[in-house]
Amino acid sequence: MILAGDVGGTKTLLAVFDPGAGMSIVREATLPSEEIESLESAVEAFLLGAPRLKVGAACLGVAGPVVDGRCVGVNLPWEIHERRLAAAVGAPARLINDLEAAAHGVLSLPPEKFLVLQPGTPNPRGNMALIAAGTGLGQALMVPDGHGGYRVAPSEGGHADFAPRDETQVDLYRFLRAEFGHVSWERVLSGPGLANIYRFLQTRAGHATPDWLRARLQREDAGAVVGEVGLSGRDPVCVEALDLFVSIYGAQAGNLALETLALGGLVVGGGIAPKIQAKLSDGRFTAAFRDKGRLDSLLASIPVKVALDPRAPLRGAARLAAEMLPS
Repeated sequence: MILAGDVGGTKTLLAVFDPGAGMSIVREATLPSEEIESLESAVEAFLLGAPRLKVGAACLGVAGPVVDGRCVGVNLPWEIHERRLAAAVGAPARLINDLEAAAHGVLSLPPEKFLVLQPGTPNPRGNMALIAAGTGLGQALMVPDGHGGYRVAPSEGGHADFAPRDETQVDLYRFLRAEFGHVSWERVLSGPGLANIYRFLQTRAGHATPDWLRARLQREDAGAVVGEVGLSGRDPVCVEALDLFVSIYGAQAGNLALETLALGGLVVGGGIAPKIQAKLSDGRFTAAFRDKGRLDSLLASIPVKVALDPRAPLRGAARLAAEMLPS
């Protein structure tokens, strides 16, 4: 058996898989990340449950840069070490970036697990790229290995400088810069980022937030509320916030496609996209994706699709853990 994990800023998914039974799940748990004192102790407690499970290998994808087997989380309160993780598991363990795990998972998804936003003309020898907004913004590159598969390279491009494209976005940048100093793409393209966009637009609206909406924003996840209300059309500022979010998301997806020359396709992953797929499909995302001046025709040729399986990162980590087992 193997242990796989998808460790995000909001929740941590752990699962034990049986590779000998078609990668069926033997045990799984979803834990609030903010309530975990250390990832190693959480993993140890998970495996010690009744009955105690022994695994032969483990792979966990974690939100943050992994350097030499060590990760200091950006949206997580821990420092994670691969060797400590292996000691807690009692088996060889690998720590990877969560988007690296997600990319491996996305590569194994069947066609029906995607929503096509732009069919394009895929180049089978071209790179692919993954962009995923959730608690943060992750990115990854998938490079053909010459043998029908892909090598996956993680990225921390979500922390690169946000680039506004019009006067409204320039004002958004100034609003966020006054609060945070450095304004990354993640400050805009994430759950908290959607809440940031709403706060900016509400400040400009010149009227107070409706009482019913203010109450929900105070007691629930603000980004999720803005997205839900924006989709329903119940509040015009939430609608405007979601529209702006989607346009910026498309623009950065296009930037990533250009930077990686992702002629094989651009995949939109993460927890937000499946929830707002109706808005992603209305043309605003792809219009911003293609709006690259002299290279707009190149962007129009790149397939763009949304990964709809929330377990893709977990299954990607499981796939890598299975490769660690002795043959």
